[in-house]
Amino acid sequence: MGDLVLIGIIVIIVVVAIAAVVYLLGRSRGAAAKPPAPVPKTPRDPFAEQGTEGDPRTIKAGDMLDFGIERTWVRGSLRLSEGGWDWAEHFMEVEGERRWLSVEEDPDVQIVMWTGRPDLSLVPGPKTLEVEGVRYRFVERGTASYRSEGTTGLRESGGMDYADYEAPGGRHLAFERFDHGGWEASLGTDVALGSFTIYPGG
Repeated sequence: MGDLVLIGIIVIIVVVAIAAVVYLLGRSRGAAAKPPAPVPKTPRDPFAEQGTEGDPRTIKAGDMLDFGIERTWVRGSLRLSEGGWDWAEHFMEVEGERRWLSVEEDPDVQIVMWTGRPDLSLVPGPKTLEVEGVRYRFVERGTASYRSEGTTGLRESGGMDYADYEAPGGRHLAFERFDHGGWEASLGTDVALGSFTIYPGG
């Protein structure tokens, strides 16, 4: 009788041990199959990597630009490309006046603020052109393709021709025509890198 009781106890212990092993194995498999919990995104300073002013190469529609005495929003952008050379023009309104900011790397970042001059009855061609007593010298001309983002008044994509003139003191005269339209003249001035702040729009 005592032997039977002992055997029964041993059987019970073995069964419990097997059940425990099966349970633990099941838990370990479940834990391995369970995907890791997503790591919450940490709030990030948008200017941490490029300084407090922001990176002008990343400007896009919806961003706010603060020039100290003027604050405006980028309404649209043109992404232009010619033979592997890329640059951008960002459209905005300042006190009701239509302007745009061009940003290119050649090889350093060059920024110019432009104001349209539809009143000028000039077309590109001569080696020099004079506007309001300033003589501009021809620099280059070419043809590029564009992609339009936001509000630009142009199609989603197309082609443009341009001709650039320069004068001392960081002054520029440019002509552009889009999709075989008429020439549009504009005057520009150099903008120093870091002289304005970019607030990303999202």
